[in-house]
Amino acid sequence: MATDQHKTDLTVRLAAPRGFCAGVERAVRTVEETLAVHGAPVYVRHEIVHNKHVVERLRAMGAIFVDHLDAIPDDRPVVFSAHGAPKSVHEEAEARNMVAIDATCPLVLKVHTQTRRYAANKCHVYLVGHKNHPEVIGTMGQAPEGAVTLVETIADIENLPERDGRKAYATQTTLSVDDANAMVTALKQKFPDIIGPRKEDICYATSNRQNAVKASAPDVDLFVVIGSNTSSNSKRLVEVAETAGAKRAVLIEDATCFDISSINDATLIGVSAGASAPESLVEDLLTKLAANRRLIIETVETALEDVTFNTPLRLAS
Repeated sequence: MATDQHKTDLTVRLAAPRGFCAGVERAVRTVEETLAVHGAPVYVRHEIVHNKHVVERLRAMGAIFVDHLDAIPDDRPVVFSAHGAPKSVHEEAEARNMVAIDATCPLVLKVHTQTRRYAANKCHVYLVGHKNHPEVIGTMGQAPEGAVTLVETIADIENLPERDGRKAYATQTTLSVDDANAMVTALKQKFPDIIGPRKEDICYATSNRQNAVKASAPDVDLFVVIGSNTSSNSKRLVEVAETAGAKRAVLIEDATCFDISSINDATLIGVSAGASAPESLVEDLLTKLAANRRLIIETVETALEDVTFNTPLRLAS
C-alpha cells in the first residue's frame, strides 16, 4: 500500500442521485418486515431486486428465493419481487389461499394498470422493453395472450405489420430515457393513431440516475457503475456514460471486481450505482481507491430525491 506522501491524486466524480431508489427500498423492507411478522422461512418469487449482495443478506435472514410458486408450501408467505408478476401468478396464489405480499414497485404497477386498461379497451399494446426481463414478463402477463407485442429495437418497429383497430404503447420503467423516447417516436411514426400514457413510463429514479451520469461522465478517463449484470438500469448507466463522453465505462458487481491497475494513468474517474445497489458498495470502492491514490471527491448532484413508498397494505394490516 502506498503512503500518502507517494500517492498520486485521483479526482472522483460521484454522480448523485445513485444507488437505492424508493421502489427497491420498499421491496427490501417488505421482505424484512415479512420475516419479522411471519418468521422464517419467507419465500420470495424471483430475486427481490437484481443485486446479489441484497439477496444474500436477505437469504441469511431466512428468505428463500424461488422461480415458481409450486416450490412454496401453502402455509408460508410469498413476496412478489419489485419487478412485478403476471396476473396468472397472483391468481395461482389466490387459488391456493397463500399469504401473498406484493412488493412490486408502484411505478411498475402503474404500467400494469394501464396495460390492463388498454387491453380492456380492445387496444393492441406495443411494449418497449427487453425480452425475458422479469418486469417485461410481468407486464405482458397483464393482458390476454397475443394482446401485447414486445419491441426491442427501431428495426422491430419498422418491421411491424400494419394493424387495424386501436393501438397503444407502454415501456419498461428502466430503459435508457433517450432510447425509449426514440422508440416511442418510431411507434408514433409507424402508427399515427397510437395512444400512450400521459406521462412517460420511465421511472423518476431511472431518469435521475441517467441525468446524473450524463453530467458526471464528460472527459472522465473511466466511468464505473456499480450494479449487477442482470440489472437493466445499471447496464443503461454504462451506455449513458459512454454516450455522454466517458473515455471508457465499466459495470462492476462490487469493489472486489475492480482492477486497480486499470486506472494507473487515470486522473479523473466517475462513479455511480444502479438503483438496486447499496451505498455500502460505493463506499467499498472508494476505500479501495483511497488505499492506492489520494482522492479528491467531487459530487455532481442533478436532483434531490425525497420519494418514499408505503409498505404493501396486506403486510401493513
